[in-house]
Amino acid sequence: MQRGRCLCGGVTFNVSGELPPIQVCHCGQCRQAQGGPFATNIPVSEAQVQWLSGQELFQAYESSPGKLRVFCRVCGSPLFSRKDNLPGVLRLRAGSLLGDLPTQIGAHIYCESRANWWQEDDGVPHYAASMP
Repeated sequence: MQRGRCLCGGVTFNVSGELPPIQVCHCGQCRQAQGGPFATNIPVSEAQVQWLSGQELFQAYESSPGKLRVFCRVCGSPLFSRKDNLPGVLRLRAGSLLGDLPTQIGAHIYCESRANWWQEDDGVPHYAASMP
């Protein structure tokens, strides 16, 4: 069981089961939404997530057709995104999970859009766009 929360602590949750590898997205939208060089996403089944508090604090923004980005409306912490074409999947923001994670980075995606001021060489597969 992995615990998570937003910065202000208003939203708290547990994630059960195994966590898949982290997907690091370098697209321009993710950079803007996160305020950094990339977003770190962990795609999990909605059934794995138990919201303990703060669902009334969810604020959603449709950043592109069929894609919602959900954050805490009090502190602004990004929590997850959801895509219409991936029903039942939440892409949790890895930074919202507390403590050491029992998973690692699995891939960097949309590297063709990577910020020119950020370089990494971590030996993990890099894809110009989405993963095949």
